[in-house]
Parts: sequence; structure tokens; C-alpha cells
Amino acid sequence: MSNGPATKKLSEAITKTLPFLRRYARAVTGSQQRGDEWVRLCAEVAVAQPDLIEGAEDTKLGVFALFHRLQQPFGSLEQQSDAAGVSGRLKESLTEMAPLQRQVLLLTVLEGFTVPDAAHILGIDVDKAERSLLEARRELQRVASVRVLVIEDEAVIALDVADIVRNAGHEVVGIAATEKTAVELAKKHSPHLVLADIQLRGSDSGISAVKEIMQAMTVPVIFVTGYPERLLTGTQLEPAFVISKPFDPDLLRAAIAQALDTVSI
Repeated sequence: MSNGPATKKLSEAITKTLPFLRRYARAVTGSQQRGDEWVRLCAEVAVAQPDLIEGAEDTKLGVFALFHRLQQPFGSLEQQSDAAGVSGRLKESLTEMAPLQRQVLLLTVLEGFTVPDAAHILGIDVDKAERSLLEARRELQRVASVRVLVIEDEAVIALDVADIVRNAGHEVVGIAATEKTAVELAKKHSPHLVLADIQLRGSDSGISAVKEIMQAMTVPVIFVTGYPERLLTGTQLEPAFVISKPFDPDLLRAAIAQALDTVSI
């Protein structure tokens, strides 16, 4: 591989895309480790063979398309859910979304690709992508109510998030603005899912609150941040589910369904 200006520019563009590819890969697999392994493979191939993505309309589209082409010969991205590890009540709430539906939904709602772009990435025609997205949205409506703890220190945002959660058919068991309150509410209500901001009031941290909660129970967590790339470096223990501020209701519904469907409780 040459070291010319064009190659360097492409390499830099690939690097900027990787945090978002990690977010997508972790969401699809439900695992930081599994998702990041796929991303490392994709990055190595992209850097070694830049011609595989040079023809794409933009680098992000090319990298995501390469990512899905690579998984075909090496196996599925989808992680089989461990039904035995899921409680009876929660198991009933999980979606039965097919892998293709899930991928189209996450590519469009989480990563902001158009349906035609998602079709290109997945190697399917646009009509099939549109049908898959419609079926995925229908499946989201079938997710039964689960208990959700919201950890957010900005009152207006917390109320907006709570409204979205309730409108998606779920129960908000509490809203916490501090680490102490978050831990107390989690122990009291045993939520099925935690939705946490990164930075809380004062010096409190949503990540620290979640770590303490996880010492007492196992629960899927979705982190919300205005700077997702800071949590998607792949160099340390990081969340499997990260969504960006601001977000729309469909994104939160999709993230909740995905978190519940891929994490054993």
C-alpha cells in the first residue's frame, strides 16, 4: 500500500468512521467484544486494500458496505440469544425481529443512512430494504412493557425521555439525577433496562452509577451522550449500546428493543 496523500486522506477518513461502525456492530451483536472484533477485521482489510472502498460515494458508506461483505464468508454478526438466561416475564417482551430487519432498522435509525444506502450496504434491492424496515417498525410495536430506569440530570431532557419511553409502551420506574439516587431506585425497582446519560449533576457520572448498579444486578444499559465517539474508541471497557443526543423516538424505541433482545438477563 502506498503512502501518498490520497492514501493518507483515505486512511484518516476510515479512522473517523470507526467509532460509528463500532456503535453499529455492538448494537447488532449486543456485545462490545464481539462487535469490536468485527470492526478490527474490517479496519485491517480497509487499510490493506483501500480499493475495496475507494469507489464508494463516501467513506462511511464504503466502510459499512465492506463490513457486511466481510461477514458473509466468516459467519453471521447475529448472536444467538440465550433463552435459558432470560426470565419468563422478560422473554415475553423480546422482539422476534429477523436479522435483516434489525440491520436495516439500525442502519437507518441509529446510523442515519437512507434506505437506498442501507440496501447498498447489505447487498439487497431497495424494495426489500423498505419492506424489512416496515416489518421492523411493526415488530417494535409488539414489544411488551418493561420497567425502565432513567438516569438524567437535566430535568427537561429527563421528562422528554420519560415521555418517549412511556409512549413506546414501557413503564418508567424512576428518574435519577445523581449516582446515589440511581443506585437506590435500581435496588428498589429492579428495572429491566437502564437508560443513562454520561454526565450527571456536579461530578457524578452515569457510568459510575451503572457500574454500581451492575454489582447488584445484571441489566441491559443504553448510554446517551452528545459525544458518542468518546465512548467508542475500542481501547477500554465501553458500553455495547450508545445513542447520540438529540435523538428521535424511533431511535430510542429501536435501541430499547435491541438492548432487550440481545442481552441475557
